[in-house]
Amino acid sequence: MGTEIERKFLVIDDSWRTGVRGVSCRQGYLCVGPPVAVRVRIMNGRGTLNIKKATLDITRDEFEYPIPIEDAEKLLADLCEGYAIEKTRHKTVFAGATWEIDEFHGENRGLVVAEIELSAPDQPFERPPWLGDEVSGDPRYLNSSLSRRPYSQWPERMGS
Repeated sequence: MGTEIERKFLVIDDSWRTGVRGVSCRQGYLCVGPPVAVRVRIMNGRGTLNIKKATLDITRDEFEYPIPIEDAEKLLADLCEGYAIEKTRHKTVFAGATWEIDEFHGENRGLVVAEIELSAPDQPFERPPWLGDEVSGDPRYLNSSLSRRPYSQWPERMGS
C-alpha cells in the first residue's frame, strides 16, 4: 500500500512549457466512490489499475498495479463510467520539486492543473510563478469528477 500526499493548483500561464515534454494519458473509472475510486489508465504504453480512497484529503491511501495493455484497453472501452479522461502529462522541476502538469483534452479541453506530491502534508515548497489558485479541496477538479462532469459542461464556464 502507498500513501499519496498531493496538492493541486490551477496553472495561469504557459511559462512552465520551456523544455518540457509530455506523455499522452488516457484513463477511465470503473467505480467512483465513496468509499473508493477505481481507475484504469494507459500511459507510456503500459496499463495500470489504481484504487484510492475517494476523499478530498490531500493524504490518501493508494494502491496501483500493472495490468496487461490489452486488459486496460478492454476495460476503458467497455466498463468505464462517464467520459474518458484524455490528457498530456508534463513534468517539470521548480526549486528542487517535481511538478506534474496535466493539460486536458477532449471534453476537458482548456483545463490545465499542476500537482505536487509531498512527503508530509505540511511540507513547505516554493510556488512557481505559473501557479494559480489551489484546488486540492474542490471536488470538481478530481479526475474522477471530470469523468462524470467534464470541464466543458461547467455552467460557470458557459456564462450561465
